[in-house]
Amino acid sequence: MTNIVITGCSTGIGLETAKYLKDKFVKVYPTARDVKDVEMLRSLGFEYAMQLDVTNYGQIAEVIDAVMQIEGKIDVWFNNAGFGQAGAIEDIKTEILREQFETNVFGLHECTRQIIPVMRKQGYGKIIQHSSVLGLISLFGRGAYNASKYAIEGLTDTLRLELHDTDIYVSLLNTGPITSNFRKTAMKKLLENVNIEHSVHKKMYEKNLAGKHKKVPFNEEATSVAVVVHKIILAKHPKPRYYITKATYLLGTIKRLVSTTLLDKLLQKLG
Repeated sequence: MTNIVITGCSTGIGLETAKYLKDKFVKVYPTARDVKDVEMLRSLGFEYAMQLDVTNYGQIAEVIDAVMQIEGKIDVWFNNAGFGQAGAIEDIKTEILREQFETNVFGLHECTRQIIPVMRKQGYGKIIQHSSVLGLISLFGRGAYNASKYAIEGLTDTLRLELHDTDIYVSLLNTGPITSNFRKTAMKKLLENVNIEHSVHKKMYEKNLAGKHKKVPFNEEATSVAVVVHKIILAKHPKPRYYITKATYLLGTIKRLVSTTLLDKLLQKLG
């Protein structure tokens, strides 16, 4: 039976993907940062749910060791954990940007760095990196998150070149708007880490906060991601990149077709 380790399974994409794959007879090892979420996963029938904060490099090693002791292999590793820090670049202190990168980039990188030797030794494996449509284009007020996803794109594009002579496949998921707690968390981080009252972008922040429950165009359910992850698991040779949601297809295509100046004008309207 194929097995998979998924990071960030407390809610949203991670949780729904774990549940979907379980129903498809994939052996899932879901992980979550908080103990209460690990207990929730176990209550859903995930006997081997484990605690994993991707910024804790020792925990990454512990999870890998635990799965290897049970299975003797790790077929697929899905780097899903991450969050969004909202706020204009000039309003985001460097330590807040660093916090964004600690989870979204450095944690993902450390998981990847630790799983590659395991997959090299077993002679195969699949690594799935959760990027975003915001790894392809940028939106106003999302600079920290944009930068973290662009970094994932660069790391993964390079990694594919470095693994070209192996049977280890690395795939990027460029997801657009998906039903989850992502936007709620981003707004919480905005309030925690940005001085809205003293910002030149105060009106923009107030508009975003007022519309935080507004329906997002082209939004899809988290199962849209789960279906693609399952497709990667089944594929003999997974593709290097998968677009998920119409928003990703639309914006990814526009970026290839128009000038940077025109793209900026279009994206300013979306801000």
